[in-house]
Amino acid sequence: MQIPKKETILKKISDITGDEQTVIIAMSVIVGLLSGLANIAFRATMHFVHNVIFIGGSDLLNIDNGGLNRLLLPLLPVCGALLLIPLYYLTREEVYGYGFPRFLERVNIRGGIIRFKTLVVRILSASFTIGSGGSAGVEGPIAQIGGACGSLFGQVARFSGNRIKLLIAAGAAGAVAATFNAPIAGVMFATEIVLLGNYELTSFAAIVVSSGIATVVSRMYYGENPIFMVPKYELVSSFELPLYILFGLFVGLTAVLYIRFFFAVKDRFEGIHMNPHLKPALGALIVGCIGIFYPQVMGDGYKFIEMALEGNIIFGVMFLLIFLKIIATALTLGAGGSGGVFAPALFIGAMTGGSYGYIVHSLFPAHTANPGAYASVGVGAFLAASTHAPLTAIFLLFEMTGNYKIIVPIMLASIVGTLTARRLHYDSIDSVELTRNGINIHHGREANVLNSIRVGRVMKNTFATVHEDTDIHEVLEKCVDGESFYFPVVGSDGLLTGIISLQDIRSVMFDEDLRKIIRVKNVIRTHNVLVLTPDDSLSTAIEKFSLKDIGEIPVVNVYNRRKVVGMLKRGDVITAYNKELLRRRM
Repeated sequence: MQIPKKETILKKISDITGDEQTVIIAMSVIVGLLSGLANIAFRATMHFVHNVIFIGGSDLLNIDNGGLNRLLLPLLPVCGALLLIPLYYLTREEVYGYGFPRFLERVNIRGGIIRFKTLVVRILSASFTIGSGGSAGVEGPIAQIGGACGSLFGQVARFSGNRIKLLIAAGAAGAVAATFNAPIAGVMFATEIVLLGNYELTSFAAIVVSSGIATVVSRMYYGENPIFMVPKYELVSSFELPLYILFGLFVGLTAVLYIRFFFAVKDRFEGIHMNPHLKPALGALIVGCIGIFYPQVMGDGYKFIEMALEGNIIFGVMFLLIFLKIIATALTLGAGGSGGVFAPALFIGAMTGGSYGYIVHSLFPAHTANPGAYASVGVGAFLAASTHAPLTAIFLLFEMTGNYKIIVPIMLASIVGTLTARRLHYDSIDSVELTRNGINIHHGREANVLNSIRVGRVMKNTFATVHEDTDIHEVLEKCVDGESFYFPVVGSDGLLTGIISLQDIRSVMFDEDLRKIIRVKNVIRTHNVLVLTPDDSLSTAIEKFSLKDIGEIPVVNVYNRRKVVGMLKRGDVITAYNKELLRRRM
């Protein structure tokens, strides 16, 4: 008797229930429970690190006493940055930098396989950076941690790639919902950011269930209060609506400044010639120096966000903190510190809104709310503009305020801010790095596999050329003796003048007299010759193959487009694509 193959958990339970969707919902309950517990573990770890390094270190060095002792403050975030070094050598995992773009790539393109070690490393690395005073947020790491819970459970259950992707989104939703005590915002985060807005009813239901379960777990442990309290404000008059639209424009401009400065600093640190393990410490040192005078920029900044929402920070300080927080966050994460950009976005938005509120309230005191109302709207609007995720921001603020009257201002400011940011900068802060690497996560896995492979990896370095004065008879002999029917044609200087194929000489190949008289240069086209460079992607190559339906294209030097360095065959592109696809599934 033939022994049946080992069945997956999903199939076994599906056979019992007769409904696969019910099984997925049941699995999402477990993922929600796991992500809620992971949120508790992460926050407990971060608070422990904060108490030991930041608070304990401050007490040990008498930093809070002021005076010259205050100059020792930078040592605290530097300690957190240095702890990343042994963590890297112990685990050999991705410890440094803003890891959320790589997480999106792994989920949407690389099959969503995340190891348990990655989950532990993400908890520790973010805790070291944020707990010691680095300017970063917990939301990006917690979304990855929740997503890792979903991935690990999916792997144990032997789920397929698409179902693992769904469980990752459910785990991320649960973790974010548990962090903010905002289940709807968690759902929107997963569908709008993690799944890139592509979801079906089945996946939406699983994400909703996971988000709800994780929120229940968080509320049982922490209570029902959100991560910070937002005072209730009302729309004073209809006159404010145009002001909120104008505010959306300012938010969009500030978001673009934030994104561009963030990656400019990251690029600058990558260009510094020093041990890469020491770069996070350098960034932490500079942030600590800023923190000597403006400690508000250190850590997640939630306490100061709450002060801005209450209107308890003066205009000059709030306005300055917009730019200092942008600088501090870029230094922390751009240098290689671990954390997210979610909390800094909330901070910058609160300070931007508060500053704007002070100005309009000074000009129109009878028709506008106090600055705290604009700070509240700024929290959501700036998050929307920097992540290009307006629904997440709108629902987050709505759940945190519980105030329906503020929903219209936040909708206007978020949508206008997002449109402005997209108009000026196509990528969100989460997708810039992927686009730089030739990956557009909105294009799907197939296109991105082709975009990720360079022509130089696949081209043939050994190839035969044909001189333009060669007769057709000799070309036919090359076709018979060689492995190709396409040859680059070169002149006396050895540089490309065209390409010849069997198709080009078909009309004279059977006339023995003509093929000995006619030269290659008489039958080839010397204009609009299709070429590639080693730096081009296979996606570009496929497009060029399709233009003339040819089988090979010459590859030329990047700096001299007439110097042939290789040949690329259409069949080799398909082979490379299939191999890469198999490698990513392993």
